[in-house]
This record gives sequence, C-alpha cells and structure tokens, in this order.
Amino acid sequence: MKKKALALSLIFACLFSTLTKTVVLASTKENTWETMAPLPETTGGMRAAAANEKIYVMSGARNFEYDPKLNEWTTKTPMPSPRSYFAIAVHQNKIYAIGGRSGFDEIKGTVASNANEVYDPSTDTWQILSPMPTNISDINANVVNGKIYMIGGTNRQFPSLSTNEMYDIAKDEWTNKTTMPYPVSSYASAVVDNKIYIMGGLGFLLDNQTQIYDPQTDSWSLGTPIPTSVFNAAAGATTGIMAPKRIYVIGGTTGEEGMFAVGTTFAQVYDPKNDTWTLGEPMPTARLGLTVAVENDQIYVIAGTASMVFSPRLNANERYTPFGYGTPDPNYEGKSPEIAVLIAVVSLVVIAVISAGLLVYLKKRGRGKIQ
Repeated sequence: MKKKALALSLIFACLFSTLTKTVVLASTKENTWETMAPLPETTGGMRAAAANEKIYVMSGARNFEYDPKLNEWTTKTPMPSPRSYFAIAVHQNKIYAIGGRSGFDEIKGTVASNANEVYDPSTDTWQILSPMPTNISDINANVVNGKIYMIGGTNRQFPSLSTNEMYDIAKDEWTNKTTMPYPVSSYASAVVDNKIYIMGGLGFLLDNQTQIYDPQTDSWSLGTPIPTSVFNAAAGATTGIMAPKRIYVIGGTTGEEGMFAVGTTFAQVYDPKNDTWTLGEPMPTARLGLTVAVENDQIYVIAGTASMVFSPRLNANERYTPFGYGTPDPNYEGKSPEIAVLIAVVSLVVIAVISAGLLVYLKKRGRGKIQ
C-alpha cells in the first residue's frame, strides 16, 4: 500500500510541476513590458547578445552576463580590444565582436576599429581573429548560414557606408559582397528566414527605408518603409518557436531636436511575410543608443541614453513579451511548444481525478496520511 500511495504522490507532484509551468506560460501577457534587474554598470555603445540561455552585455572594459531565469548579473572577462558601438553576433553559442569605436582623436574625431574577436562564454575566454578589411563603427552584424555580414556603418572618411563585407567563420576569411542600395549607419537590423533586414538609420538624411538582403542570391530588395524614421534604435527578431516571426524595432530617436534629440519609446513591429508594420506597446523608458537581445522569444532591452547630449548612461533592463507569445508561428517547421491553456485545463482534470482516487484509496485503508 505504501508503494502505491507513494507512486500516486509522485504522479501528483509531476503533474503539479507541469501545471505550474504551463500556467506561468499561459499567464504571460503578450505585448507587455516588465522591469528587470538593472545593469550593474553602464557606459556608451553597449552591445548585447544571447548565448547558452544567458545574455551578455559588453562595451569597453565591461562584460556582464545576465541570467534571465534568476534575474541576476555576473561580471565576466572583457574583450581584448576595448571598443564601443561595435557589431555583435552569435554563432554556435560563441559571440563575435567586430569593428566599433576604439578611441577619439582631437583632430580626426572618432577612431573606428577593424578588430574581430570572439568570446566563448563556456570558458570565459577571448580569441583574436582576422581583422575586418575596413575600419567601421556604428554598424550591426548579422549571421546567416555560418557567415557574418557587416553592412554599412561609418568611419572617418564617410558618415554612412554602403559596404557589405562577409566573414566566413569556418575559414576565418573576409569577402566583399554586393553593396546596399542606400548607405546607412546607426540602423536597426535582424535576420528572419535567412534574409537580413535593415531598418532606418542615418544616410544622407534620416532614412526610413527597409532594405532586405538575400545572401543566397547576393541581391537586395526594398520592403515597406518603417512608419517612423529613427536612428540609434535596436532590433530583435522572434524565432517562431514561442511567438510568431516578427522584427521589433525598439526606441531610437527621430533627431527632430538636432544635437539635443531625445530617445523614443517606440516599439515598431515588422511582419516579413506580409511586409507590413504595426505598433507595439511603448517601452517604459524612452531611450536611444540602446541594445537588444532575444532569449526564449522575449526581448530584453538594455542600456542607452535619454538624449543625444547632456544625458547620463542608463542601466535600464526591460523585458518585452511580444505579440502572440506562447503560440508558435504557423510557418515554423520545428517542434512546436506546448499550447499552455489546453495543457493547463487537461492537467487540472487529471490532477483532480488522481487526487480523488488517492483520497478514496486512503479512506478505504483507514489511513489518514501516507506513512
């Protein structure tokens, strides 16, 4: 009898654990923001990336690891070549930091870098790789099929570049690809279905283009322009596993106030399949120069400043739960997640039945509790 009662108890415990998990998922509201543990220390031009279910935020002599499950920060080894406003990318859970601002010259201004370094979170170590052919900052990196694409950006000679340099991770080699139609820097970008989407940024003027690059054909096309032109924004893409595939362009500035331009709270949402834009719930903290990382299809928006000048660096860390969270994208071909509400209901019924059976069993045996 003891063994049977114990077995029933274990089944009850397992089902309760499953129910708790699914209820938490079901209770997570889409298109909402939460305030998370702030960044321990902040500086300009920080960049974030997700690897091994953790988020890494780095710039200059700082590298912090954030655990979304524990909502805690840990200090890690900083990059060998201190930089800000660099490009960051992840491939096979290793983080690549390329280009960026490495200093300031009183005569020539900001000094752009061509450094290419990779960080292994599992060993907390860095490795120096083949440098980028061009010194560039205020640029993004996007990974497609083991290649990193460094597109646009700025340096001393050109405020906005149209270059497209591809880094082959396996070969540690660089190759020039077809340049972009509209040169931009300080743009937002993300990858969906092996295509690179570049939104907004600074070109000759503030740019509202949605430029789409297909690495397979090495060709460019244009999508529907972003509703509100911004630069110094950040973007993250949901994968289709826990939320429909979308690109979220967060924050940035419209530049309307010139050098005194302030950050926005925009959450502009692009559907690559339909080539349409919608608006999400505004971000709690208005900012520009922020950074974004996507973990479990939730978007973590970190750091930034409130305005272009005379504004302290922000250590804000805010999590956005996207539209349709908890529901896989209809076009997603991988393993679909649990449908939380359905499982929660089924689990409740099963638990109720087992609990009733357990009580009847114990009552018949004349036992008030399991010994």
